[in-house]
Amino acid sequence: MMGWDLEDFVASVASVSPATADTYCREVKTFVQWLGQDNAKAALVALGPGYVQNKMVRRYLAYLSAKGYARKTVARKASSLRRYFCWAERTGRVCADPTVGASVPLRERRLPRVLRPDELEVLLDKPRPAISNDSIARRQRDDAVIELLYGSGLRVSEVCAMQVEDVDLKRYRLIVHGKGAKQRVVPLSEPAALALEAWLSEGRAEMADPNVVGEAVFVNLRGRLLNTQAVRRLLDRRAKTKTNPHALRHTFATHLLDGGADLRQVQEMLGHSDLGSTQVYTHVSKERLRKVVQDSHPRA
Repeated sequence: MMGWDLEDFVASVASVSPATADTYCREVKTFVQWLGQDNAKAALVALGPGYVQNKMVRRYLAYLSAKGYARKTVARKASSLRRYFCWAERTGRVCADPTVGASVPLRERRLPRVLRPDELEVLLDKPRPAISNDSIARRQRDDAVIELLYGSGLRVSEVCAMQVEDVDLKRYRLIVHGKGAKQRVVPLSEPAALALEAWLSEGRAEMADPNVVGEAVFVNLRGRLLNTQAVRRLLDRRAKTKTNPHALRHTFATHLLDGGADLRQVQEMLGHSDLGSTQVYTHVSKERLRKVVQDSHPRA
């Protein structure tokens, strides 16, 4: 894809995670490949982004919608194109940004799923019989991971990236390395601190290969770094019903707001740069309250 300077573009977005930068690059490549399917435009595609017109971007977004892509997916692809062409205009590679005014589908606003009390009880306090034969070290690791996802509202990637030096058990707090290389300090609940202490002082030494994982807190069954897929499998084994790591984070935030926590404080603990990302949990909290009234009040 000579002429599109994607390597330079990726280098310019150093403020985002490598995974996000890869997504931007992949989405632009997909757009260019779509353009190249038109024989009349194929030769122009190789020349770079300068020939792209607003109507082409609009047609591409319409094409994606017609192919059945979810509105959220189309919106993400459009966002990647906007990021690229904004950079291309800023660096003089195009005269005008062709994504300006392009219609972007509205994102679906589905409310996050919050785990029921019985689901949390199985995850945290009354494990399923299926894990009764797990080793003590494995149980300690899994308990610590689940307590952090629910008790501190961490992203699964943040749990996997934790280092021993990030954990301060004496002061019940944790340094978290979030998106965009941002750091924040989050409190540890007492159950999370106890679970972490048991894992770090006992189970980790049994499971970890220090020559491979260094000072990483969590490891997989082979003694190597724990990854997000392994955490999802962990939850599949432990959960009463199908769930995912982010549902525990949703539950953490919603329970805080149900208990009267300030929205800004929840935003800080979750590591959201935009308050709008946190406000969705106020809708969840109100919906839960409405359902309680409907189910419990004789006049509902």
